[in-house]
Amino acid sequence: MRRRWIMHVDMDAFYASVEQRDHEELRGKPVIVGGASKRGVVSTASYEARAFGVHSAMPVAQARRLCPSGIFVEPRFEVYKAVSDEIHQVMLHYADGYEPLSLDEAFLDISGMGSQYQSLTAIGRAIKREIFETVRLVASVGIGPNKFLAKMASDMDKPDGLTIIPYGREQEILTHLPVRRLWGVGRVTEKKLLARGYKTIGDIQRASEEALRPIFGNQARAAHLLSLGHDDRPVELSRDIKSISDESTYEEDLTDRAAIERQIAIHADVVASRLRRYQMAGRTVTLKIRFASFRSVTRSVTLEDPTDLGEELYQSCMDLLSRVMIREGIRLIGVTVSNLLPALEIPSLFSEEREKRKKAALVMDSIQNKFGKEALRRGIWVMEEILAKQAEGKRDQEE
Repeated sequence: MRRRWIMHVDMDAFYASVEQRDHEELRGKPVIVGGASKRGVVSTASYEARAFGVHSAMPVAQARRLCPSGIFVEPRFEVYKAVSDEIHQVMLHYADGYEPLSLDEAFLDISGMGSQYQSLTAIGRAIKREIFETVRLVASVGIGPNKFLAKMASDMDKPDGLTIIPYGREQEILTHLPVRRLWGVGRVTEKKLLARGYKTIGDIQRASEEALRPIFGNQARAAHLLSLGHDDRPVELSRDIKSISDESTYEEDLTDRAAIERQIAIHADVVASRLRRYQMAGRTVTLKIRFASFRSVTRSVTLEDPTDLGEELYQSCMDLLSRVMIREGIRLIGVTVSNLLPALEIPSLFSEEREKRKKAALVMDSIQNKFGKEALRRGIWVMEEILAKQAEGKRDQEE
């Protein structure tokens, strides 16, 4: 049984960072996004302003007292929403399961991504890099066995953090943290805990549920389990999806045609699997290629019938690739499917042969969901691994 890995992506000082990105004169300054009214509250403060003690939800009047040099900016929510849409689209390149929490953060189920990246660190670095390249903003990433630990990890090394909490070290990492870091502990509950001698999460770990019940009520068991690092809640899949995509930036530029086609096949399979997981099918297929010079091209085609089959997406991408002039190495390849329809609402569009392929794909999905992506893959995935190992062996010999 594969291990579950959850990623939490959290944009650093999101609103303030967008303002600093868009207005050069604000960079490096204490920027406070919030209403100009004395009765307003702070939406977000830049890290320069946070050094003065300013934080979100603080009254503007208090923020002015704490940070007299602060630059107060009216929020531009329509801009933040547009930037957020770009960021969340990047997240879909990395997740089989995706749960947006707000404009600037989301949980991603990355349990099935191991075959595409060498390590969890590589996945975290990849999504941070792609977000920065896309919107020129910095994200902090946390990865852990569950949602609680992933969220905890993303907060541990802000800004621009990447923290992984591995299996087996959950309690050790949590034990010395203050009780306010436990989910569900607000100011009132924190006061109750401190009054009874509970200062760290480790104190809660060592307590019985009965002892915690006067503080947490019927949530005592849940609080105790969280203190131990246990959280079984699944990532709740977002249904507000306009497209599904997958892409990779390569450490070395691709120049070999066969290698390029293999990568497209892998991306097509990943996108098809996600379509089936979301019970969607799509009509518009887009191939994205970014060259070594950072020049990007996209080519799209709209199919007569919607599809969620990898081989059909791959064939469409091959047709699109034939329309791209390749004169230099390729550093990024992406496959996107849009113009989506709920698969359950689509009349039977499949021929008998396509229906057989759909059933085979669903069986593959079931096996991979249970045992991991490595348990069963199409031959082109296996060939990619063989070639990679051969290249690695050749490099070792040369060294």
